[in-house]
Amino acid sequence: MSFLAALRFLTVIPLPGRREVRQGEIGHSIVYFPVVGVIIGLVLAGLSWLLSLILPSMVVNALLLVALVVITGALHLDGFIDTCDGLGTHQTPEARWRIMSDSRVGGFGIIGAVLLLLVKYVSLNSVPGALLMATLVLMPLVSRWAVVYAIFAYPYAKPSGLGKVYKQGVGWRRFTLATIITLGVAIGLARWANIAYFYLAGLAIMGGIWVIVVAMAAYLKRKFSGLTGDTYGAISEVAEVGVLILILLLAHHQWLGLV
Repeated sequence: MSFLAALRFLTVIPLPGRREVRQGEIGHSIVYFPVVGVIIGLVLAGLSWLLSLILPSMVVNALLLVALVVITGALHLDGFIDTCDGLGTHQTPEARWRIMSDSRVGGFGIIGAVLLLLVKYVSLNSVPGALLMATLVLMPLVSRWAVVYAIFAYPYAKPSGLGKVYKQGVGWRRFTLATIITLGVAIGLARWANIAYFYLAGLAIMGGIWVIVVAMAAYLKRKFSGLTGDTYGAISEVAEVGVLILILLLAHHQWLGLV
C-alpha cells in the first residue's frame, strides 16, 4: 500500500508486516507525504500536551525537537547536513555528490545543523501558546508538501537513486492532490485555532513556504545540477523553520487575525 510505503520511508513508526515495497508503490506514495506530516504533527502535539503537565515549556520544546528527529530517523536532518557539506566546497556538481555521500560529517554540516536547530528551538519557544498545537501539526505537514513540490517541479540530478523513483512517480495529478490535502488541513488547523481569517492564514503560510522553496531549490539546482535526496531533506528542514518564522511574523503583527 502506497500510504504505508510513505509512512515507512518518512518515519521509524513500527508497522506490522515486512512485505517488500514495490517500486511503483514507492513512487505513488508521494501523494501521502502530507498525510504522514499530519501524523508526525499529531504525535508532537500529544507529546507536548503530556510533557507540559510535568515540565517547563522550554524543556518541553527541546524534547519535542529531539522527538521530531527520532520519529523521522533523522532522515531530513541528515540530508540537510550532507547538503551543507556539499555546498561548502567549490567543485563540480559530481564532486559535491561524492562529498554528500561520504558517511563522515564535515565542519559545514555541523555548523549548519547547530544553527538550524538553534533557530528552530528559539522560534518554537516564541510561538504563542494559543497557536502551539496547530503549529506543531502545520510544521511537518507543510514541510512534507514542500518536498513534494520540489520533487515535482525540479529535475533530479543523479542518473539513478531513490529520489529518481519518486521523481518518476509524481505528476500533476498526485501533486495537485497533495496540495489540496495540505491546504485543506492547514485551513482546518487555522479554524481550530480560532484565527479570524482562517481561510487566508493557511494559504498565506503555504504561499510563503512556496516562495522559500522556489528560491532554495533554484540555488541548489545551480550548485548540484538538479536536486538530490539530500537536498530534499534540506528543503524539508528549512521549510519547517520557515513555517515557524511565518507564524511568528503573522502573530507578531496580528495579521490575518493571529494573536
